[in-house]
Amino acid sequence: MNIKINKNEKVPLYLQIYEQIKSMIFAGTLVNGSKLPSERQMAENLGVHRNTVKRAYSELRDDDLISSYQGQYYYVSFGTMYYGMIKRPVNWEALIKDDYLSFDSHFDELFNKSYEEDIISFGGGVAARELYPHEEIATVFEKVLAKRKDEAYFYTPYQGDRELRSEISSFISKKGIIAKPANIQLFTENNQAFDFIMTLILNPGDKVIVPEALSPDIYRAVQFAGGQLLTIPMDENGMICENLSALIEKEKPKLIYVDSSFNNPTGVVLSMERRKLLLELSYKYRIPIIEEDEGSELYYEMDSIPSIKSMDTGNNVIYMYSFSLTMMPGAGISFLIADTSVVKRLSEMVSMKIVSLDWVPQMLLLEYMKEGLFYERLQGFRSIYSKKRDLMYDYLEKLAADVGIKCRRPDGGVYMWVKLPAGMDGRELLKEVQKAGVTFIPGYAFYPQSHLGNDHIRLNYSYPTAQEIEDGMVILDRIIRQTQQKIQKK
Repeated sequence: MNIKINKNEKVPLYLQIYEQIKSMIFAGTLVNGSKLPSERQMAENLGVHRNTVKRAYSELRDDDLISSYQGQYYYVSFGTMYYGMIKRPVNWEALIKDDYLSFDSHFDELFNKSYEEDIISFGGGVAARELYPHEEIATVFEKVLAKRKDEAYFYTPYQGDRELRSEISSFISKKGIIAKPANIQLFTENNQAFDFIMTLILNPGDKVIVPEALSPDIYRAVQFAGGQLLTIPMDENGMICENLSALIEKEKPKLIYVDSSFNNPTGVVLSMERRKLLLELSYKYRIPIIEEDEGSELYYEMDSIPSIKSMDTGNNVIYMYSFSLTMMPGAGISFLIADTSVVKRLSEMVSMKIVSLDWVPQMLLLEYMKEGLFYERLQGFRSIYSKKRDLMYDYLEKLAADVGIKCRRPDGGVYMWVKLPAGMDGRELLKEVQKAGVTFIPGYAFYPQSHLGNDHIRLNYSYPTAQEIEDGMVILDRIIRQTQQKIQKK
């Protein structure tokens, strides 16, 4: 098949491919049943992105000129008539932006498996189920309804319930952060809050400093807003900040993002020295810091470290906190603290995009906080999470001694960051483990450049029960050992 494209023409590349294949079909050069090159092969032959070929094939298929066989290959077919017309349905894939066609949903699929039956999931990052009994939730919610019985509709202000924001103001004062309710904006989750900030502040081409590794929710939000990532390596003390001045002066970043307490996925805590250094850089170069701090309550042996926001006298830090690890799973509530001008604009965006924040989680959290139950639960979470951590780490410690994995025992948080033995690939390991009913998140998902991180995996211990950790780690232990034996035999 002789297809020639001109990248200097104004005609989109996918249309050039489409028109030439269409002409070959009508000319009889490509007869009915002729097999076409795969998307990947055609893309390599023409030196274009695979999505370009995908769009061309999709257009041809919608014209009933080609068909696909079980998603394996494409072949020439002829259009059928419908009431005297050739069917030309909308080519939806051609309308979707390339960024979303290229979206790697593997992380999201694995995360969602946390909720499936018959799966032991080390992939999630949500709260334990044990500490919020159904009967207690029902009782608390009954109190909420009794207090609010005169309300006709369960709507909250765009900024979030005023009483809950006052309660949160009291909560964060214990963390050394002074903020009025007017400085607090409620959201469903931190990734939603971060996405709103990117939409509000970032212009295409703006650069954002981030640690590497980091949550896919963060780097996707930057990329979808048209921003560029400046990834900074991490060590045992968090993001390496000592030489950032030269980078800042050269690249002129718009923002600095940091996950300061028990980073997702590594479990590392940003040291006090580096927190102070980041704040100094923020003041010197007038760069806002976005600090994510949801793991800060989940410390086990060590004492909590003051947040960057608690030291911020210049109001340069936007602070994000989520209750996803300390409220009942699925409650969905977080908050953001920022300058009132930022909060006002975010609230206006909520009014346009969401209309009303979820009423039920806000009222449940408010009642739990006012009655002191939430603070009791925090102690329970620290106790149960530390036991689960130790249970999982005991298995990993044996694997470290026998097959050479590397994993530090985190001082808090909910994640184990495991370096696999030389030659072992996290993606391939996942395939084998899933066959046995266990799942985790392979390390590449936490790197914007997905060719990195293949030698790591992230294990979560907050959501699975102690028995599920026991059963799942027995399976993981066995398959890692078997995989290591196969590697050694090669």
